[in-house]
Amino acid sequence: MTHRVVVVGSGFGGLFAVKALAKADVEVTLIDKSSHHLFQPLLYQVATGILSEGEIAPATREILRHQHNARVVQGLVESIDVAAHVVHWRFHDTERESPYDSLILATGASQSYFGHDEYATFAPGMKSIDDALELRSRIFGAFELAEIQDDSEKAQEMLTFVVVGAGPTGVEMAGQIRELANRTLAHDFRRIDPSKARVVLVDGAPQVLPAFGTQLGAKTKHELERLGVEVVLDTMVTSVDDTGLALKHADGTEQRIASICKVWAAGVQGNPLGKAVAEQTGAEVDRSGRVKVLPDLTLPGHPELYVIGDLMAIDSVPGVAQGAIQSARYAADSITARIAGGTMPTPFSYSDKGSMATISKYQAVASIGKLRLTGFLAWLAWLLLHLLMIAGFKQQVSTLVRWLLSFLSNGRSERVTTNQQLVGRLAMEQLGNRTSAPLMRGETINPTRAQRPSP
Repeated sequence: MTHRVVVVGSGFGGLFAVKALAKADVEVTLIDKSSHHLFQPLLYQVATGILSEGEIAPATREILRHQHNARVVQGLVESIDVAAHVVHWRFHDTERESPYDSLILATGASQSYFGHDEYATFAPGMKSIDDALELRSRIFGAFELAEIQDDSEKAQEMLTFVVVGAGPTGVEMAGQIRELANRTLAHDFRRIDPSKARVVLVDGAPQVLPAFGTQLGAKTKHELERLGVEVVLDTMVTSVDDTGLALKHADGTEQRIASICKVWAAGVQGNPLGKAVAEQTGAEVDRSGRVKVLPDLTLPGHPELYVIGDLMAIDSVPGVAQGAIQSARYAADSITARIAGGTMPTPFSYSDKGSMATISKYQAVASIGKLRLTGFLAWLAWLLLHLLMIAGFKQQVSTLVRWLLSFLSNGRSERVTTNQQLVGRLAMEQLGNRTSAPLMRGETINPTRAQRPSP
């Protein structure tokens, strides 16, 4: 019987693992709850109207259409029976199971609110297409609400945007909201001046972009402030509600910022499937819910079970695309060697390819080995790298065209928002799990009896 490999997750880890098995004598089944491969680093550009969702999320089936040993199925994995080597999943209320000889778990991580999941109602994270479209509706909707306010003070509250987390995602989002207000929307309203919008970037760390070092962190802070972003460091968020958030500074003083549009870009937590398989195998999880793997990325007593990407916890491997890609290729090489009876690879070793973050148009920072780049040169390097990493030639071309139009005109063609995008997540959370199929059949859902969504 041909060796069966099940890959759970279609992000960088899952997709690159499947591709790396293209020439192996295996049958690969890729399972993911979405139909697409998401290029997560560009989600903020979907949220701020530069790109469409299709340009950063091509269909997984299309990407793998020529790989004949790979099958793609769309479904939500609900449990994994490690002892029986079976993955249990469903598409709406149609339940299926996939047996495996080797399993690659690449389900990634979601947003962490550090024990305050109630913040998510008022400050969405940015980990999925749905998140980005919701944030787009919240951002553009805030300007619309400000336009119809009779009270100027109230209008200013509508025009106050707070981004929590000064890592790459937070920096990029804060910079784009500021550019949106300063340039794209500058002449679109009659009662408000979008350039008067207030954009605040908050983080508990003492510097922006801590992983980039003090030099690039200071440069980024300077450029953000020059752009008009208020950078608030050494400050913790103590509460969030629909009208604003409360902050506590390092000196103990407290502050409240009135804002209807908050973006959460601080912290991640591992997918719950990681903890589930860890409990079955005796593996440990770290405080973020990521699984502590062995040096070969497997779990104790289970050489057939690999945990890769953002879901794995291993020293000196950051939660970035390269960590997922390199661990995916390592797992695929290990499986290929094991079924062929060849020499197994040496313990996994991560090769740091560097880090980049864009601040605004023509401004970015990059850390590549000992090389530190800032300004226009770093921005060009960022553009080239991200363009090459987008899956699909059509997506690369359309993204390049969108970028050219946006950079030359300051316009953004993806400004469409809907009420469904705005409240869809919250409505589904109220309804609970296993409600989509009954809704499609026209059944009435009783929210009090529905299963609550998993964290």
